[in-house]
Amino acid sequence: MSQLLEVRNLAAYYGQSQALHGVSFAIGLGEITTLLGANGAGKTTVLRAICNMVRTSGEVWFDGRPISGLATEKIAKLGVAHVPEGRGTFTSLSVDENLRIAAFTRGNGREVQRDREMVLGYFPRLAERIKQQAGTLSGGEQQMLAISRALMLRPRLMLLDEPSFGLAPLVVQEIFRIMRRINEEAKVSMLLVEQNAALALDLADEAYVLETGRVVMSGDAAAVKGDEQIRKSYLGY
Repeated sequence: MSQLLEVRNLAAYYGQSQALHGVSFAIGLGEITTLLGANGAGKTTVLRAICNMVRTSGEVWFDGRPISGLATEKIAKLGVAHVPEGRGTFTSLSVDENLRIAAFTRGNGREVQRDREMVLGYFPRLAERIKQQAGTLSGGEQQMLAISRALMLRPRLMLLDEPSFGLAPLVVQEIFRIMRRINEEAKVSMLLVEQNAALALDLADEAYVLETGRVVMSGDAAAVKGDEQIRKSYLGY
């Protein structure tokens, strides 16, 4: 399978503190890959490093070209959409305004309208609340809006940071079902950071386990989930 994203010997730094130590992994076209590990293992930092939001060394390649050192906005325009922990929506604007602002730089009004309809098809709850202020949505609806805003960029790769955080289990299950649909129907690859390891492994094709900024285990997600020693040693369940 062709590789969409390749990360080679990636290190990342916050000031003088090194958070990642030689992290390497790849995501194939159409794949869902999950990064697992305890709090502080470096999972969120990997997402930020891919988008050049922290100081890094090493290499990041996207669709066959190096993107290390590119401005964050340029990386987004190439087709990498980041959905940060904490939603990241404009709470004072309506659902519709959030979607339209996300696609502002694209220019083609007809394509944007078509993608808006696609997004609302995935998230009918947002269609029902299209004129509602984003800050008045429930936590689950705000997470749906955050994913929808990323989709309005027409990405080839979505970086999702803790999409289940703070949400009720039934809402999480609904969002993960929709993420699977997006992957299968829109052919969007995904890199998922998720504390709920069992849920992430059910969704993902490949898994990488991080510990103190290093990859300590990797493999097929189903195999990782079925390995009791890995689950007990690294995933805590």
